[in-house]
Amino acid sequence: MQDNRLVYSTDGGKINNDNNPQASRSVNKDGIARIHRETKGRKGKGVSIITGLDKEPSELKELCSVLKKKCGCGGAVKEGTIEVQTDARDKIQQILKQQGITSKIAGG
Repeated sequence: MQDNRLVYSTDGGKINNDNNPQASRSVNKDGIARIHRETKGRKGKGVSIITGLDKEPSELKELCSVLKKKCGCGGAVKEGTIEVQTDARDKIQQILKQQGITSKIAGG
């Protein structure tokens, strides 16, 4: 009896090898950054997530460091979003306004 299952192939198949950084960025079409609050998977600690920023990764890191300094907290840039370890979304919105970025608070 002959088994016709493919064991190894040099063909890429459905594997996508595009390392396009633009694809991982979260950019809204209306140009407004949104500030979400998230506690899920963070042991009850609130984190503000800023999405929809149409900026390069280096600019996102600079903006993240400004937000961390002015809010007195930690944070990181992950997949085109900024995560700031604070619940002070109003303060973040004011800082973004000073930076010339239109934003709105999203969620409850």
